[in-house]
Amino acid sequence: MAEKKLQPIIIKRAKKRPHAAHGGAWKIAYADFVTAMMAFFLLMWLLGSTAQGELQGIASYFASPVKVAMQGGDGSGNSSSVIPGGGNNLAKVYGQERRADSESKNNPRSIDTIRAERARIDAQRIKALQSKIDAMITENPRLNEYRSQIRIDVTPDGLQIQIVDHQNRPMFDSGSALVKPYMRDILREIGAALGGVENRISLAGHTDASPYGNGDRGYSNWELSADRANASRRELVAAGMPDAKLGRVVGLAASDLLEPDNPRAAVNRRITITVLTHEAEERLMGKKNAVLPLPETIAEKQDNPAKSP
Repeated sequence: MAEKKLQPIIIKRAKKRPHAAHGGAWKIAYADFVTAMMAFFLLMWLLGSTAQGELQGIASYFASPVKVAMQGGDGSGNSSSVIPGGGNNLAKVYGQERRADSESKNNPRSIDTIRAERARIDAQRIKALQSKIDAMITENPRLNEYRSQIRIDVTPDGLQIQIVDHQNRPMFDSGSALVKPYMRDILREIGAALGGVENRISLAGHTDASPYGNGDRGYSNWELSADRANASRRELVAAGMPDAKLGRVVGLAASDLLEPDNPRAAVNRRITITVLTHEAEERLMGKKNAVLPLPETIAEKQDNPAKSP
């Protein structure tokens, strides 16, 4: 019994060890799953709130994306995306409106109102330019000497400046496009006066009805009038008139006589410089500005009525 009591008691304790290390791949997978579910529910919400016409546009785009992107087409929408689409009907009914259409609806000004306002501004500019050139001729003794050969009139096309020939003082030699010295002085002064012009300019050369002779075969008053118009253009541009403001340079020969009753009169030989109105520019040069908004000068005029055009 004593030996039994003295037997040692052995207590076995399990040694605790940390769990084996594991990766975080499950966290990435779970995050992808949550993101996908969020995108799915967001897509379902967008589809539920999108009009039927827009859905048809999206479907037609993905059915033939290259054709819609390059050519446009019905039902492709009209958003300002990287790949533009067509779809006039959707743009006006279901899809996004064009900015120009939206501004046209929100702006009470009609096209006629814009044209009338533009014409009023043109009239003010032309009147101011006429006064400027008249004063320049009066104050310049050399130009005042040739005042009888410079005619300034306001016409439906704009401000018309005509430099006419004189029997004893021609602008060019007979059958030539070489500018006479006094004619060069006139053109240089007028070109300097047109240096800040805002409207487009038309330049035309005219001859009388006398047939062109002693020239190369095929050369006629048409070519001569065009050459004289270009020679005048060079002098005007050299004096400071912006070449970019020239709308056209034409030779009209004897098709527009100043004195039809006397087709060989010296005054029929002339150079016509016309500062065009916007209406005349559209009519004579085929420019269509009917859908354009008011020009900046008109907007400035409205903001500051006291500012001169």
